Amino acid sequence: MPTKKKLNIAVVGLGFGAEFIPIWQRHPNTVCYAICQRDPKKLQSIGDAFGVDVRYTDFREMLKDPAIDAVHINSPIPDHGWMSIEALQAGKHVACTVPMATSIEDCKKICDLVKKTGLSYMMMETVVYAREFLYMKEQYEKGRLGKLQFLQSSHQQDMDGWPNYWPGLPPMWYATHCVGPVAALAGTPAEYVSCFGSGNIRPELIKEYGSPFAVETAHVKFKDSDLSARVIRSLFDTARQYRESIDVYGDKASIEWPLVEHEPLVMHTAKLPEHKIPKLVKAPDYAKRLPKAIRDFTTKGVYDLGKKTHLSFVQGSGHGGSHPHLAHEFATALTEGRDPFPNAKQSANWTCVGLCAHESALAGGKIVKLPAFTQ
Repeated sequence: MPTKKKLNIAVVGLGFGAEFIPIWQRHPNTVCYAICQRDPKKLQSIGDAFGVDVRYTDFREMLKDPAIDAVHINSPIPDHGWMSIEALQAGKHVACTVPMATSIEDCKKICDLVKKTGLSYMMMETVVYAREFLYMKEQYEKGRLGKLQFLQSSHQQDMDGWPNYWPGLPPMWYATHCVGPVAALAGTPAEYVSCFGSGNIRPELIKEYGSPFAVETAHVKFKDSDLSARVIRSLFDTARQYRESIDVYGDKASIEWPLVEHEPLVMHTAKLPEHKIPKLVKAPDYAKRLPKAIRDFTTKGVYDLGKKTHLSFVQGSGHGGSHPHLAHEFATALTEGRDPFPNAKQSANWTCVGLCAHESALAGGKIVKLPAFTQ
């Protein structure tokens, strides 16, 4: 149901999560009511810096607080599933950074809880709110690309030196940055996937998850559509500048991501003289779609107390100015009583593409169907 009251948001995890505190504080529909962080010293310093008085070191204790309407989970990837499940069970709406979970079972539990409770879940996928994606989507919706013929995307990142659970993580377990944009443009869920692994990573990395591949490349077939997409992921032992890219091919025009970050997009227009087909285009900023109080955050990052930006923000080139758009979508969806985008089912579909793709790669490219609950 729609609500007129301001929503009390609790931010869980204050590494990347700290980026969102002032956005929740300034959004007209939300209050950054509480923060949660296991390290007491970091909890106090972040709380003092941003003026957040309600502080928790224990996630489960925080969930007992009746004043909290929604939790924004920014914890390590292995915690996303159980934290989202317990938050929904506690009667809280959930926004969670990617991916939804690391198992199909946990994705299903989240979807089942959303259906049972009527609460909202949104996976905070940055790329589908990045200015480059918003520009491509706008061009498509205005008919300038014509009929979509093919989609491809890549997310390549050097994760050496990242702590805890990262070493050896199967690339496709963390695939939503490239699955999300192609699925969002296709406008229909993925139906099945075939994936090949290529190359190998160091033995000390392989032993962590039993995943040998340096690169995983999947083809994704979309339901009730003639469209398919190719997605590419790498995390270790592959030389590449960070890249989250989307290429969109239509019969009237196509748009390709640059090979090097910060360079313009390339639009190819059909039926022109060959030398006039490609044109460099810069994606505009879409801050005007946001409440004035949070527009600055499409171009300015939020920094830790140590004046050092979180690595995911640095390597991700600011995530295309997506953070305030994500917060605004979640807040307005709750305020208006509608599903956020992506909702639980869409988030599960995008996450399970990666989980099924890794299963396919381990089986030599076998076609794996997406679970029925994600359709």
